[in-house]
Amino acid sequence: MQIERPDVQYIAGVDEVGRGPLVGDVVTAAVILDPANPIAGLADSKKLTEKKRLLLAEEIKQKALCYHVARATVSEIDELNILHATMLAMTRAVEGLAVKAQFVFVDGNRLPELSVPAQAVVKGDSLVAEISAASILAKVTRDQEMLDLDKEYPQYGFAAHKGYPTKAHFAALSEFGATPHHRTSFKPVQRILAEKQ
Repeated sequence: MQIERPDVQYIAGVDEVGRGPLVGDVVTAAVILDPANPIAGLADSKKLTEKKRLLLAEEIKQKALCYHVARATVSEIDELNILHATMLAMTRAVEGLAVKAQFVFVDGNRLPELSVPAQAVVKGDSLVAEISAASILAKVTRDQEMLDLDKEYPQYGFAAHKGYPTKAHFAALSEFGATPHHRTSFKPVQRILAEKQ
């Protein structure tokens, strides 16, 4: 599938990581790449090895014209719901760019509120280099936060499952309850907290 690119200089890609997990912020990134400084090997962050992601993240930070990582917090997710919180975080990522984007490609099928023209691209992280770069930065950032959380709460296994709803995560929730970082608006968390009362 060929994506038509508008004839403007500054095109940003934006993507999110962390809509599905039961814990932690939803993290977004926006990236404007430098056509004079191409980056080989950009792809959907989920299809890359962790080692490759980390290497590419460093290269993106060095070579991109600009990038900005943003988030919506757990309390914002619980207050707004995950979809609206994700859209808010995407808006923050684009607005935080040091260079103002003239056009934005957004991964997925919905557009956040933006002050510039934008296009939603389903599977955009495989089709648009700017979105691929954004997905890599967002994933590397969130994964690192899960590793940090794992040090604080080793009994939950965050380093392994990154906060996603796995058997091990449910077992830890049942045994230890929720951390202050869990999304209490998410039904699996609510159910387990109700059982513990």
